[in-house]
Amino acid sequence: MPLSFGVTVLPDPPYQRMIELIQLAERQGFEYAWTYDSHVLWQESIPTLALTADRTTKIRLGHMVTNPGTREPTVLASAYATLHDISNGRMVMGIGRGDSARRYINQQPVKVAEFETALKMIKPFMNGKEVHWNDKDLQLKWVRPELPEIEMHVAGYGPKALAVAGRQGDGVIIQLADPDIIQWIMATARKAAEEAGRDPDALKCIVSAPSHVGDDLADAREQVRWFPAMVSNHVQDLIDRYGADGSTVPKALTEYVLARKFYDYNEHSRVGAKHGEFVTDEICDRFCVIGDVDRCKQKLRELENVGVDQFNIYLMTQGQEETLQAYGDGIIPELAGLPA
Repeated sequence: MPLSFGVTVLPDPPYQRMIELIQLAERQGFEYAWTYDSHVLWQESIPTLALTADRTTKIRLGHMVTNPGTREPTVLASAYATLHDISNGRMVMGIGRGDSARRYINQQPVKVAEFETALKMIKPFMNGKEVHWNDKDLQLKWVRPELPEIEMHVAGYGPKALAVAGRQGDGVIIQLADPDIIQWIMATARKAAEEAGRDPDALKCIVSAPSHVGDDLADAREQVRWFPAMVSNHVQDLIDRYGADGSTVPKALTEYVLARKFYDYNEHSRVGAKHGEFVTDEICDRFCVIGDVDRCKQKLRELENVGVDQFNIYLMTQGQEETLQAYGDGIIPELAGLPA
């Protein structure tokens, strides 16, 4: 299958900006649009998703990613079912244990066991099925049965979270564009899927990373240096748990984090963030899709060759309209198999 393309836009004020960029992405041939779910750093994303759903027609919408910690699981499921109604069946859920949304309010990511318990309930509940939760049978009886099922894609890096993705998710969300690490992540999740009696090949692979299209590669690297620093939050958790000797988590993922000094969530996902200064050019190239159109196409073909189903642009660099235009004009028509 050819690649599909998505874009993630921050729910920054003014809220109209997010809607405008997603409308542009829809016109440029993007199939998915996502937003962050960190309710203190940015505006509350459920209302902005509802407005976006009302003002678009085709593009599928969701969080990259939400979590069942800051959002009580039945509330989260009901919100998605409601958005699915508003959008006429265009919602898709990305969910993780919680990073900025949780840490910024001085809470830790949801524990893996609690995370899996929540996912087991959320997926059927938001799709109108009866569930047993808090010792009570519950059902969203107003869910429209004719709508397609809301897919649930699970974000993770470590073996335990990836096992949850394999057992519970429709797909795996991977926040980096390194083909070797992607293959390790998907193999880990698919092994858990197979052990749970699921079809491992049915597990989709969604890769999310910044993409900055242009001839000035040095500038492109400066535009995305914040991103591997953001990923390092998750990797540091893995190092603390498993070490960095490569026995559990590959060194390709952990080695670069050893130079990290600090992280400031006030500059989370911001170009020029000081906490990104430790990130090398090589890591920018490995984790992101940057450079001129031909260079970006080459990297995207590498992702496609290792089984990536969707490439999702973290649209948090300068020249946002230009990036969407470059993809719409010269990348999506060729790689997504669309007519030029």
